[in-house]
Amino acid sequence: MTPDVTCIGAKDTVLQAAEKLTELDVGALPICGTDERLKGMLTDRDIVVKVLGAGRDPAEVKAGDLAQGEAVTIGADDDVDEVLRTMSEHKVRRLPVIDGHTLVGIVAQADVARAVPDPKVGDLLEALST
Repeated sequence: MTPDVTCIGAKDTVLQAAEKLTELDVGALPICGTDERLKGMLTDRDIVVKVLGAGRDPAEVKAGDLAQGEAVTIGADDDVDEVLRTMSEHKVRRLPVIDGHTLVGIVAQADVARAVPDPKVGDLLEALST
């Protein structure tokens, strides 16, 4: 897990999110509301497809506008098998880690690849690729 996750505010613009993605050299950011609760995830692909590709102005679109329902998360106490199951079932490459209602980190596909035996990683990659 990567701790100390930086959120983009739901009221921040997609342009601000793109700048933060660049600054942090990451491909996704959690979207947090003014209540500091997780509202969703914003990826670099979301920006390209849903904003730029749709001819929308990234300086006008709010990050929260791209949040799609409730984010798929795992609990801080969940084990590796739960991480693998959740990633595979929901076909996500990044999982916000929640302790109660507080965002405490993100588990990425790369984290799993470094920490889990090869056969399980292969199964995860296959599930995410189909």
